[in-house]
Amino acid sequence: MTLEGTNALVTGAARGLGRAYALHLAALGADVAVLDIDLHSYRQYEAEAAQMTADTTAEEVLALGRRTLALEVDVTDLEAMRQAVATIEQEWSTLDVVICNAGGGLGSPFEGRASELDPDDFDAVMKKNLYGTVNTCLAVAPLLKRQGSGKIVTVASISGLRGGREGAYAHYGVAKAGVAMYTRYLAQDLGGSGITVNCIAPGYVATGRLALAFESMEADTKVSINTMNALGRPASTEDCARVVGFLAGPESDYLSGVVLPIDGATLS
Repeated sequence: MTLEGTNALVTGAARGLGRAYALHLAALGADVAVLDIDLHSYRQYEAEAAQMTADTTAEEVLALGRRTLALEVDVTDLEAMRQAVATIEQEWSTLDVVICNAGGGLGSPFEGRASELDPDDFDAVMKKNLYGTVNTCLAVAPLLKRQGSGKIVTVASISGLRGGREGAYAHYGVAKAGVAMYTRYLAQDLGGSGITVNCIAPGYVATGRLALAFESMEADTKVSINTMNALGRPASTEDCARVVGFLAGPESDYLSGVVLPIDGATLS
């Protein structure tokens, strides 16, 4: 598979899964616009910083021989997202692949029970995940429609496909459920314009940051993360990136409106 000659945008690409998506698309031949609210956010986490091979993900994309744009933008700001897409169109003329990765939760996975949600936390998580995804799609849709082509990949979570244990982390699960349903609506809307829209729903993924959280969870609960799915291990960032690469490429041309768990049969 190759993405030679294509232009991609990845939000939340400064670290973790977003960085993995950006680098994988670049390795497949795409030019990648790297968007994040802080292009150096990896510095907040020692394990994430240790994985970097350059000062930013954009510079890592350059090292792979691809063009890049480094854009510091907050996805919760629709006008800023529109300006970012206008910059991409001005520089590259076209945009073929959009990965709506930016998001995240707040607090411990054992907190935020459905009956005890903090309204401010709920609002913040909805904005980062659901609003951020919608804003990204609103910003790119006019360009993709004019082209008559494009592939959008949104990012939900298995937390948005089932209720969490004891109702915890409900703000995150509800936001990701919204992302999954928005994807289905958007696929119906944009299919006639030659645009596919699909969603991935990762399970437990051992990013540099989350690997430490898994260790803490195991210490607190005495339950190993490796027992929570059929494959006996959490996903790697590469496991998820390969699926994103498939959805970005021609092999998935007839796939749209799909919410695809990447969870090692956790939900099965």
